[in-house]
Amino acid sequence: MEEMNTMETQVKVRRYRLLRRIGIVVLIVLLAMLGAGYAFRYTTYDYVHIVKNYESESTDNGKYIQYIDGVLEYSRDGIAMLTKEGKELWNQACQMKSPIVEICNETAAVADQGGTSIYVFQKNGLKGEIGTTRPIEKITVSAQGIVAAVLQDEENPMVMCYDAKGNVLVEHKTSLKNTGYPVDLAISPDGNVLLVSYLCTKGNGLASKVSYYHFGKAGEDKPDHQVAQKEYSDTIVPTTVFLDKDTSMLVSDHALIFYEGLNEPKEAAVVELDKEIRSVAYNEKYVALVLKNAETDGYELRLYRTDGKQKMTADLDREYSNLKVADGQVLLFEENQCAIFNDAGVCKFQGTMEMYVTDIFPVTGFHKYMVINADGFQEIQLAK
Repeated sequence: MEEMNTMETQVKVRRYRLLRRIGIVVLIVLLAMLGAGYAFRYTTYDYVHIVKNYESESTDNGKYIQYIDGVLEYSRDGIAMLTKEGKELWNQACQMKSPIVEICNETAAVADQGGTSIYVFQKNGLKGEIGTTRPIEKITVSAQGIVAAVLQDEENPMVMCYDAKGNVLVEHKTSLKNTGYPVDLAISPDGNVLLVSYLCTKGNGLASKVSYYHFGKAGEDKPDHQVAQKEYSDTIVPTTVFLDKDTSMLVSDHALIFYEGLNEPKEAAVVELDKEIRSVAYNEKYVALVLKNAETDGYELRLYRTDGKQKMTADLDREYSNLKVADGQVLLFEENQCAIFNDAGVCKFQGTMEMYVTDIFPVTGFHKYMVINADGFQEIQLAK
C-alpha cells in the first residue's frame, strides 16, 4: 500500500512539473506575442525600403485608384484593370473628356463628368454602359451595379437611377423652389436606398434637406418612396455616404451626422466640430478628418468610429492633398511627401518618398505598401 501511495505521489509530482513547464512556455509565448504586438503598434520608422519595382503594361497617361485586389487605371481614352504587379487584365476603350470614378465593393462606375456616358465594371470587365439625356454632374454606384446620377440643368436638375444595362429605374425631378438643388447623393450597397442632400434657401439664409428614398417594399406606400427627411438650418451638407449596409453619414460644414437603418433611417449620432474641415476619408470602420487649427498653426488629424466615437487624434504640421483610410491606418500623401498613422494615433512614418505618390495602400506583409506613380508600381516596406 505504501508503495502504491509513493508511486501516486511521484506521478502527481511529475504531472505538476510537466504542467508547470507547459505553463511557463505558454506564458513566455504570450509575453513574446504581446511584446511583438506592442512593437508592431508603437514602433516608428525613418525611411522606406523599395522591395520590388513593377512597370505598368499600360501606355496611357492615366490616373489610378485601388480596385479589389488590383488597380483601376482611367483616362480620356479608356479604362483598364491592372494587377498590383502592373499586368493588364482587361482594357475598355472609350472617349471621355473628364472621367470620374465611384467604387462599391467589386463594382466600379466611370462617368464622363459634363458628358453623357457611364461605364459599369466588375472584376472581369465591362458589365454595362449607360447613356444619359443630360450632362452628368455626380454619380454613385451600388454593389449590384445600380447607378444613381445627378444630371445638370440650370433650373431643374434631375436625380436618375439606372441598372447596369442603362435601363431607367427611377426618375426624380427636382426644383430650386421645392426640393432644392441636389449637391450630393449616395446609394446603399444593396441598391435599395438612395440618399440625397439638397441645398435650399430658408429666409435670408441657406439650409440643407436630406432625403432617403427606399425603392423596395418599405417605400412602396410612401410618396416618391421617401422614407425619411430632415432639414438642417444654416447648414451645408456637401457629402453623403453609405459606410456599410445599415450606416450612412452626412458631412456638413460643422458636423458629422450618422444615421442607422434603411427602412426608416434614424439619426444615431452627431459629432459637432469646432474646427474647419479640410478633408475627409472613410471606409466601413472609420472616418478620418483633417481639421484646420483655429488659433494656432498646423492641423489636427482625427479618427472616428462609425458610431461617432472618437478613436484617436494627432497633430499635423502640414496639409496633404490626399487622405485615405485602409486596414486601420490613415494615409496622407502629396507629391513625394507621405505620412502614415495607425488607429492608436502613432505616426508610423512621416517623410519623403523616392517617388511621387499617386496612390498608396497596405499589402500583405510586415509594414508593406503598394505605391502607385506615373512610371508604375512599387512595393515598399517601412524601415528603421
